[in-house]
Amino acid sequence: MKNTVVVGAQWGDEGKAKITDLLAQNADVIIRYQGGCNAGHTVVVDNKTFKFHLIPSGILYKNKICIIGPGTVIHPESFEKELNGLIDEGIDISNLKISPLASITMPYHIEIDGYSESNAGKGKIGTTKKGIGPTYTDKYARIGLKIQDLYSAETLSEKLDIILPLKNKQLEKVYGLEPYTKECITALCEKYAELFKPYVCFEWQDLLREHKKDTILFEGAQGVMLDVDYGTYPFVTSSNPIGGGAATGSGFGPRMIDEVIGVSKAYVTRVGEGPFVTELNDETGDKIREIGHEFGVTTGRPRRCGWFDAVIMKYAVLVGGLTSIALTKIDVFDSFDEIKVCTAYKDKRNGQIYTSYPTDVFIHKYLEPVYETHAGWGVDITKIKEYDKLPENAKKYLERLEELLECPISIISVGPDREQTIIK
Repeated sequence: MKNTVVVGAQWGDEGKAKITDLLAQNADVIIRYQGGCNAGHTVVVDNKTFKFHLIPSGILYKNKICIIGPGTVIHPESFEKELNGLIDEGIDISNLKISPLASITMPYHIEIDGYSESNAGKGKIGTTKKGIGPTYTDKYARIGLKIQDLYSAETLSEKLDIILPLKNKQLEKVYGLEPYTKECITALCEKYAELFKPYVCFEWQDLLREHKKDTILFEGAQGVMLDVDYGTYPFVTSSNPIGGGAATGSGFGPRMIDEVIGVSKAYVTRVGEGPFVTELNDETGDKIREIGHEFGVTTGRPRRCGWFDAVIMKYAVLVGGLTSIALTKIDVFDSFDEIKVCTAYKDKRNGQIYTSYPTDVFIHKYLEPVYETHAGWGVDITKIKEYDKLPENAKKYLERLEELLECPISIISVGPDREQTIIK
């Protein structure tokens, strides 16, 4: 296997964890490069389900170096819960590494996130209220705390003398929330230092140099359409899930990346607010949600469901840097008589046709999907392991997607278990 980035090609929740888990078998290093505990990855191994939020899902394999990279934000309490859950399942976490440059989600970030979302009115984004956005905001405002700050009392004290007066003024004057004392935050940081200590890799530069000639798997969270620069802004996450984000969020430069696999469902889902042209608010949408078990790993919220959208996927191929596609949950359509694919958008106001993705999301309320219809296959494909043995209509559907997207489909998932996968 070449050095590979796994990215979500839609609005997240596409099944990246299963694809990452599959590819991790042939990787030496797996590194999570962005996002925080607002991401939810589910891996099913031998009918046992593992749910990941921060820790790379490659941790299920022994002798794999798993790194939480500098582009991530870490909520300590969520990390501790996830870590303990893996330990309770007997998973070896001795090869888990945390970059000292990763940012820390503090309690006030969660308070601000919750207040902002609850009082946003029409500007509601639909965040998980996990404090991710405010953590990234402080990072880019240069008033955030990094993991390395926990291990120098002098550095921590100096930074808190800068951060707390600004943060407390914001908490009190803007949000009407209670301020924090330096003693309180210092005590919290001492607790966090003990939690992270066994995993922090201060020799991360040596580690990266040591593994430059090994096989590296870069694991992203969320999806291209949630990218802060290229997604449905402002209904996006606060980081860069696209393939290019792997270089900045991991410490490995862009020359280390050989392949970018975009994970996409055979339909589309979305959690939270924001435009969704192919959304189905009918019995078909309910059927997809029920068969596909479309409920958020992190929040439990029902996901919005719709037909496959080739317009956003062509966009994802372009800006995400995709070299191939891993298509998941095609088996959800086993009982469907017909399947639709959106090939363009039509503006209801003037009839204008869009075949390229319109980035002004505030006109999307005027857009309707232009569909083509494909015949279903009407048989169970969950036990098929070879492409040639798929029903003809399933192959026709896949070949049409490749034609529309001008990008090959290299992996086809026909069920949740790691063994239910066709390598094309």
